[in-house]
Amino acid sequence: MRAILSGCQHSNQQSELELELIKVPEPFHALTVTFFERQTQATLTVPVTQVVNQHVVRVTFDSTALQFEQGGRRDFTWELYLNLAQPTLQGAIQIESESLSDRWQTSATSSSQLRCDAAGMAILDVHTHQSAAEVAITAINLVEDQLQVVGKRQGNHEPLAQQQLVLKNVVDQQETEWPVTQMAIQGLFTVSIPLAELPTDATQVLYIRTTGGDETRDQRVVLAGSLAGQTTELITQQRRLVVIEKRFDNSLLVTESVAPSWPQRVVNAVGQSRQVVKWGAQLLDKVNLTYLARLCRHGHTPYERPTLIFESFGGRQVSDSPYAIYQLFTRLYPEFNCVWSINRSQRRFCRQHDIPYVIRRTTRWARMLGKASFWISNARFPLWVKKPDYLTYIQTWHGTPLKRLGLDIENVTMPGTTTARYHTNFVKEANGWDALISPNDYATQVFRTAFGFNNQILKVGYPRNDELVNSTPAEIDALKQQLGIPLDKKVVLYAPTYRDNQFAEKGKYTFDLPFSLAEFRKRFGQDAVLILRMHYLIANTLDIRGYEGVVFDFSSHPNISELYLVSDLLITDYSSVFFDYAYLKRPILFYPYDYQVYKDDLRGFYLNYETDLPGEIAHDESQLLTLMGQKLATQDMSADARFMAFYRRFCAIDDGQSALKVVDYIMQQIENQS
Repeated sequence: MRAILSGCQHSNQQSELELELIKVPEPFHALTVTFFERQTQATLTVPVTQVVNQHVVRVTFDSTALQFEQGGRRDFTWELYLNLAQPTLQGAIQIESESLSDRWQTSATSSSQLRCDAAGMAILDVHTHQSAAEVAITAINLVEDQLQVVGKRQGNHEPLAQQQLVLKNVVDQQETEWPVTQMAIQGLFTVSIPLAELPTDATQVLYIRTTGGDETRDQRVVLAGSLAGQTTELITQQRRLVVIEKRFDNSLLVTESVAPSWPQRVVNAVGQSRQVVKWGAQLLDKVNLTYLARLCRHGHTPYERPTLIFESFGGRQVSDSPYAIYQLFTRLYPEFNCVWSINRSQRRFCRQHDIPYVIRRTTRWARMLGKASFWISNARFPLWVKKPDYLTYIQTWHGTPLKRLGLDIENVTMPGTTTARYHTNFVKEANGWDALISPNDYATQVFRTAFGFNNQILKVGYPRNDELVNSTPAEIDALKQQLGIPLDKKVVLYAPTYRDNQFAEKGKYTFDLPFSLAEFRKRFGQDAVLILRMHYLIANTLDIRGYEGVVFDFSSHPNISELYLVSDLLITDYSSVFFDYAYLKRPILFYPYDYQVYKDDLRGFYLNYETDLPGEIAHDESQLLTLMGQKLATQDMSADARFMAFYRRFCAIDDGQSALKVVDYIMQQIENQS
């Protein structure tokens, strides 16, 4: 017997599901459907309201009945079950799904969406406490001298005739309006604005204005995904340039300006020719990789002298747990051969610190990998690098996981792969690791399931965190002086993650600060400074001119632990940095300004973001600044019960000897091989 969700319709708060029944015995009129909420285990049972034929029934329910107040919850995940109540047959079967729905609004601040899980079972997600100040669109394009905006009709049930698209000038707030019209495709609206009618030399923010009765409401237009595939630049017949851009909060900017002159176009052409050269270099690189892959497959004779290859973040840094292990190992056992695998950008650092190195993706590098005794890395090597049988591969990883990893990512959207291929490659790579370092029981469990990992796990804590436990106040003051940070001021560290949906080109991501530096300086500039530590994938350089002495950009600083040590407060969003920062028992704030977009459309989380974090959540800039002031007055979180529960779960391994335990493990392997 099977029950399959085959369709869904929505009207105001009423929703209707259509179910296809396979080998379910009649009568159908006594059937009911139960909604089961995964986290709270709440249930709601509704009867079948219509029997269409011997294979199809329909169920009507009130969407608002699937949301309730419990512990500040914002999101609910409901499974669906068909209850059998025939005289000779009792029980329930979980409803499968062949139908996926767009999100529909049940109120100004709540919405629902049907999807299927990895097993193909129907899931109804309910989201509450959403911002009523935003409305999402589907696409925005510059075509045929027009700006075209297309969106799903998901407002609060006001007639389309009462809506306008409003462009507001970011400088003087001057406005222009255009009507919203119905598209031929049911459920979509469109707005077409002649580019010649756009205000000249201006940058505009898009809003949808809805008028109902005596009330007028403006909702900022947002685009949850990227601008990829959409036309975002156009030069009009009047030689004017129109550009569409996304901001940090997913809102949209339309800029109108003078088109580039002929000399500027020549410069652009030069830039394009450089891109051609870059493509040629990429082609040569592919040829080189083919040769290196063949070289890696050849058998090698290991070095007689134990040789350890260290690598961090694919050669982009000399840092993190591999560096902590390297520093201690070379101090205790200087006669062994320790070499860093680096990109060319790290040569200067290695020379300054007298670190032996080999450049990645060279012939010498491939041979050295094949002849070494140990690999110690915090990320993955390329799939074409073959691990010799006699080599021990120690994977330190690079953080306690908050966002889903590996096999736990249900839908992989990375270019050049599929979900099945990604999962297969991930498991293949992970099971080449002989030992995987874990900081706690929680991470151990995640690593086992997400990586499909069957080899040895060393639950010793992350070596990079040893200095968080061992550093003294005098050493912290010395660090501040080295970094140029005033000793008499509090330090706020802002360390967000990158967004998968905000990219400039392959491997590069953009980011704008989601709060005002001017407002920070106004409120806290006399007593505090701000450190910015952006993710290494961020493409653009932040402009902090005019805020010298108050704002410091340490995005390229190799050792983030040093930034933890000098900081009095951490602000982050979805980055796993807070797991490490919690070792210091200092306050943490979370600022997930685009939480609904990130949680729904990207990878999701292992923890419950509303209830399991060791700090308060700010949902807008005003709340962030208020909480910032409160937390700067708090020096230690030891008296906070919620924080300490988190600390005991994730930071219990805090003896400051993680690197030593890994070094001892390596020496045991060397002695066993001799």
